[in-house]
Amino acid sequence: MFITSSTMRKMLKEAGATRVSGDACTELQKYVNRIAYRTAEKAVMLSKHAKRKTVAAEDIRLACS
Repeated sequence: MFITSSTMRKMLKEAGATRVSGDACTELQKYVNRIAYRTAEKAVMLSKHAKRKTVAAEDIRLACS
């Protein structure tokens, strides 16, 4: 996994959670990693379509929309 469980715990705490179970961190981690990976794939596809080797911020924005 790309994004750690401890990062998910911090995110949930910053969102206002008082306590966070390990299962909650794991589930959020799976979901966020899946979404981030799909977005990365789309961004790479967009940069290749534009005949570029570098993924630009605009590719990420377009992949997210």
